[in-house]
Amino acid sequence: MNVRATTESPLSTEADTIVIGVFESENIAHDVPDAALQALLDSGEARRAFKRLAVTHAAGRRWIIAGLGERGAFDAERARAVSALAHGRARELGAVTLCWEVPHHVADPIVAGIVEGTLLHAYRFDRYKPTTEPDESRSVATLLLSAHHDVSGPAEVAAVIAEAQNRARDLANTPANDLTPAVLAEYAEGMGRTLDGVTVAVLDEAAIRDAGMGAFAAVAQGSAQEARLIRIAYAGPGAGEAVLGLIGKAVTFDSGGLSLKPAASMAEMKFDMCGGAAVIEAIGALARLAAPVRVLGVIGATENLPGDTAVKPGDIVTAIDGTTIEVNNTDAEGRMVLADCIAYAIRAGAGRLVDIATLTGGIVVALGSVHAGLLSNDEDLAAAVTAAAERSGELVWRLPLHREYAEMVKGRYAQLTNLTERREASSITAAEFLHHFAGETPWAHLDIAGTAWNGRRPYLDKGGTGWGVRLLVDLLRQG
Repeated sequence: MNVRATTESPLSTEADTIVIGVFESENIAHDVPDAALQALLDSGEARRAFKRLAVTHAAGRRWIIAGLGERGAFDAERARAVSALAHGRARELGAVTLCWEVPHHVADPIVAGIVEGTLLHAYRFDRYKPTTEPDESRSVATLLLSAHHDVSGPAEVAAVIAEAQNRARDLANTPANDLTPAVLAEYAEGMGRTLDGVTVAVLDEAAIRDAGMGAFAAVAQGSAQEARLIRIAYAGPGAGEAVLGLIGKAVTFDSGGLSLKPAASMAEMKFDMCGGAAVIEAIGALARLAAPVRVLGVIGATENLPGDTAVKPGDIVTAIDGTTIEVNNTDAEGRMVLADCIAYAIRAGAGRLVDIATLTGGIVVALGSVHAGLLSNDEDLAAAVTAAAERSGELVWRLPLHREYAEMVKGRYAQLTNLTERREASSITAAEFLHHFAGETPWAHLDIAGTAWNGRRPYLDKGGTGWGVRLLVDLLRQG
């Protein structure tokens, strides 16, 4: 979708459909000559309550009156929600060029929210479905934002970020037979060839083993599809020397290995690479925005399958830093991939770390699909991540680390176990496992198992959500 900002009035644009938002206790700011829009409000057919929509025709255009609720409660997330609903109505009505009159006296995050909500709602993953119905081919081609002052800056940034999130959704929704670890690595390499400041290096499975990443390699050994470690470096214009490492879990299909998952939910395990997709696309967005930052992405891409060479419960493997790990459950594989990737990123010069992974079912039980879990060994980094989460609308809730949880991941026969004997605090103990490899390096862990697919937001449909792209970009640009 083409996104443009203008200081022209909505009626002066080429829009066939215009959205006017109205707050409680306020009226239409710029009505048509016969006051038809205010009349719609006065009659009660249009309402000011949040997310209420009404449609009318006046002055040769189609108008959508959108209730915005109380002005004081209207924020970027509410802007995403109502703009998604308005886009849905406009699309149903066959709109081609949609113009939002930006509400008066709102800040740039509201402008960004309108763009993000519209573009995220417009997303469709129909690569494998032929278009057979006329309605299926309808789409809004252009989004205009009409404001009294120039809002092109926040609008353009929001469009870049939303498009990156939609690309992450494409990666997540692609089936595992088409998105193998090698294909994901090739995708990242293609990004490196086209974006300024981005360099990509890929280690194949033999190189992963040669580097001593025994934990990562153990997960990979049950699949005929070879693993890849994807290293993406970005240095923007004017970037300082500090390097933030983004670590992404990209298990392109997770059967659970020999500790096999239940069949009923296994089809969703193509989404176990959503953390890696978020890292790839967040770095891509930073490059497109020419952000003056330095970032290192490390993505561990593999399948976890029960082939005849698969790692077995009870096996002991050695991570890149020499830590021995007792594999008590092969379905606790993500932390093993991330362990080697975290240690690799530290060796590569990352001074702070954020890992993002669909790691535990326990986080879904605890937080559902509203918040991702946040665990961190550093107060400043945790505060920066939390602030980025609030600004981006990708919410996090912090859980504790504690030495007693760390004791629970100590192994009986090795230094660590990948799954504790006690069935409690599963999300925290998984994080404590990763904490061992982060050590004293400032580190934050995002467990996105509840937010990575089937997001319950008006602007997200079923399937991959691209969760984390907005948060990571905001963290790098603001924090």
